[in-house]
Parts: sequence; C-alpha cells; structure tokens
Amino acid sequence: MTTKTTTTKSKTPKELSGGDVKAIEDLRVSYEDITSEVGKIIIGQEAVIERMLTCMLSRGHALLMGVPGLAKTLLVNSLAQTTSLSFGRIQFTPDLMPSDVTGTEILQSTGEGLEREFVFAKGPLFANVILADEINRTPPKTQSALLEAMQEKRVTVAGKHHTLPEPFFVLATQNPIEQEGTYPLPEAQLDRFMFLIQVEYPSRDEEIRISQETTTGDIPKLKKVITGKKLREFQGLVERVPVPDHVHELAVDIVRRTRPNSDESPAWLRRWVQWGAGPRAVQFLIRGAKARAVLHGNYMASTEDIEAVAEPVLFHRILTNFHARSEGMTSSEVVKRLITEARKEKR
Repeated sequence: MTTKTTTTKSKTPKELSGGDVKAIEDLRVSYEDITSEVGKIIIGQEAVIERMLTCMLSRGHALLMGVPGLAKTLLVNSLAQTTSLSFGRIQFTPDLMPSDVTGTEILQSTGEGLEREFVFAKGPLFANVILADEINRTPPKTQSALLEAMQEKRVTVAGKHHTLPEPFFVLATQNPIEQEGTYPLPEAQLDRFMFLIQVEYPSRDEEIRISQETTTGDIPKLKKVITGKKLREFQGLVERVPVPDHVHELAVDIVRRTRPNSDESPAWLRRWVQWGAGPRAVQFLIRGAKARAVLHGNYMASTEDIEAVAEPVLFHRILTNFHARSEGMTSSEVVKRLITEARKEKR
C-alpha cells in the first residue's frame, strides 16, 4: 500500500537555502517510501504513522494509546525496520527494576590476574528506537528511570553517567481499558511525551483486508529506507524550517486558552477543565508543525499544521473535571472546540 501526499507546496522562503529545499523534497519522498513499506504489514493507520514520524523528526517521544489487538507493537517494530536504527523492546511488568532497563555494573576479572573491576553492562535502553510496551504496568521507580533517559538522553548508574545513542526515541504503549495492577503515569510524567497518539479500530474495509492479507503466510521483511545519519540530517532540517509570527501566536493563544484560571480562557472551558497545558506544549506545537510541514513537502509551517498536531500534543495535557466526565466531554473535544473558535476568529 502506497500513501501519496497531495499537498500544495508553499513558496520557498528566503530563510531556506537551495540545499534545504532539495532536502525537503528528499524527505517527502522518503516519507512516501516509509509509509509504503510499513503498509506491507500494517493496513490503515496512516494518521498514526504520520504522527510517529513527526515525533521522530522533532526529537520527541510518543505514547500510543489503544485497546489490545490493534498492532501497536508491530507498528513500532515495522517503523524501526524501515530505518537502519537499532531497536529495543522492553516489556514492562510489575517486577521490573530500574537496573533491568538502564543496565548495571558487574564485577569482572581483568585478564589472567586476580584483580577485578566493575564493568557497566548496558541495558535494553541503549538502542535508537525503544518500544516501551505497556509502560503503565511497571512501578513508578522504573518509569522514572525511563523518563529520565527520555529527558536527559543518558542514564546514571552507581553515580556514573552513560550517554545514550543518537538519535534516541521512546515509543511507549498503554492499554486504556485494563487498570487492575497498573501504575498510571502522573500528569508531570505524561508531559514528557510530545504526542499521545490514539490508535483507533480499523474501518470495515480495512478489517476485511486484514482478514484477507495477514492470514496467508509469513510477515514480509521490510527494506531500509533511511539511515540514522540521514535521519539526523532531517532533524536538523526541521529545526531550520521558518515559522511565521502569526503561527507562533496561534500556538500560544491555543495553549493559553486551555488554562481555566486564565482570563483568556472561554467560560465553557472553565466549567469543564481542571488543569491546562504549560509552555512545553507551545514548544511541541511549533516543532510538530514544522515537522508536519516538511513531511508534506512544504517550506514553512502554517496554521493548518498547528491545527493538525494540536490534539496529540494537548490531549494528555488537559485534565478535565467531574462536570466534563459526567457530560461526556473529553480532552479531545475540548481541543477541537478551541481550534474551531480559533478558526472563526481568524476569519
């Protein structure tokens, strides 16, 4: 399955060099190739794939939320296969210790002598793409070890710092249904994830294709589309993408309106929202908008890019209260309403 991008290109801004313009075209082609390769295994979920790639290009991490059986693990594994990045999977369980994730120091003999020294044995975190499966099934101490690595890009064992390989991404999964024996991530830790990506059920046609195409043989092997070096170049390219002032202003206005104690928030939001998003959400909105723009072959971020990444950025940063839950109002609906109001004001 090949996903074609049909987005009208914007004019080339003066801030971008000729090399950057060519790199954006290369990135768009690579994006189509990656979606084509992943589509050999994963049917549908194009929006999920785009958001995962947006996170990777923005140097962010993503939390995939969905019920069991939606191929979240297979999706992450397939995406890693299309790059030359190393892949590590950690299955989180209630008995997992921080050293099981970060690694530990072991005592080894030196040569043929009787002397011994401590040698650091790397844990599964030392890979480029980490699949943290069911992150809410492990205790807070182990969650914190992972989240420190996400923020600092290093781990600390026995007082020594060990730098993680670059690039480094954590794609975590969480089951929203089964809560018994789980340790839900606190809001402060959820804020470390750039996106919360909701993985939905496939459509009827996609489910028919799943039954036809995934029950007849072995899983195909995917070819590698980009190297780790190329991915780092693309990350640098995303950082250089220009953002007009009105796009910055839109990102700030949307985030400020999520805060119920702000004079800028609408009255309906104060009734339903207990806590809003912080400045980190503004940063992720801008980074995500720039990454989405180049994925679609555009040369600068637009308001449409902000609107497209607003839900995955803000969903887990807006805490609704009892009134909202009793009336069926979710964080997703709050974000959609804020975007709708912002569109009307822009007109």
